[in-house]
Amino acid sequence: MKPPAAELSRAQLLEIYRFLKLNRMVEEKLTNLYRQGKIVGGLYRSLGQEACSVGAAYALDRGDIMTPLIRNLGAIFVRGGQPRHIFAQYMAREGGPTKGRDLNTHFGWLSEEGSNIAVISMLGDMVSVLAGAVLAERMKGKPTVALTWQGDGATSTGAFHEGFNFACVQKVPLVVVIENNKWAYSTPTSRQTSNTRFLDRAVSYGCHGEAVDGNDVLAMYEVTRRAIERARDGGGVTLIEADTMRMRGHAEHDDMGYVPPEMVEQWKGRDPIANYERALLGRGIAQAELDAVVAELEASLAEDLAWAEASPFPQPETALPGVYGDRDVRVPTPPLVLERQRRKGGR
Repeated sequence: MKPPAAELSRAQLLEIYRFLKLNRMVEEKLTNLYRQGKIVGGLYRSLGQEACSVGAAYALDRGDIMTPLIRNLGAIFVRGGQPRHIFAQYMAREGGPTKGRDLNTHFGWLSEEGSNIAVISMLGDMVSVLAGAVLAERMKGKPTVALTWQGDGATSTGAFHEGFNFACVQKVPLVVVIENNKWAYSTPTSRQTSNTRFLDRAVSYGCHGEAVDGNDVLAMYEVTRRAIERARDGGGVTLIEADTMRMRGHAEHDDMGYVPPEMVEQWKGRDPIANYERALLGRGIAQAELDAVVAELEASLAEDLAWAEASPFPQPETALPGVYGDRDVRVPTPPLVLERQRRKGGR
């Protein structure tokens, strides 16, 4: 069981800081790669939302499961993901978790230490997937709790309603963080729901609900920790509304010109990492300690990026192995693989 936020050790407070900085620094390097044309597909940053991911994931215990979405890279790092694999994944290299078959955060792992159920892009769908997964865990007698994040726009989908309603009826040990980042792509929250207080939905679904400053990483940790403890004790589902702001466009191709400039300026003063740095300094942690964390990350990320860029693109003949389907379905050999086989045979 994780300790309350007020009882976190100095080492734990610095570890949280490291994850926050790692989240942002990796995305900054990914942005540079995107501008250099080295990223395959899109880049979806979590600038301004890092505390939602890091704080919530840090509250998980051994054996718990999660599904982070495209803006929850920090959660992947908290639970053991490695920056070099993230770089390789975004560049579709063989060294990535999906070996070049998929992109960004579309990967996962199963582990007794704690599983990451791979995300899919359809909004709202992961609520039902995790509800089913953690229900299976409960049927096996395990004390597992599941955690996932959803954007404010996803709450308007049928998939979210069906999955969340099922989870609440079954009282499964599930925590759902609604990241109210004010924009569903370019649609303001007020244009996609008449009640912009997502916390109110907890009452209508019959579960516990709490609101939190999503830019305060310790507050995010504490509210999630309590929700996980409640779920493990049989208290069922908790909906957490995290008040935050997406400080970049929906993706790097989006200039977020639809966001009022004054709104961006207002939220700059609530930057989650800057605020946490001030809080740590107020607790007696020296600036030199924070600088040392950043210096260590710069050195390690340079090595990770070099490793990822040296990783080759996958060979065509590796397209099918490891992809699962019905045994009686015959999948035609891709033309690129046939061509490569023909060339090898002619040598």
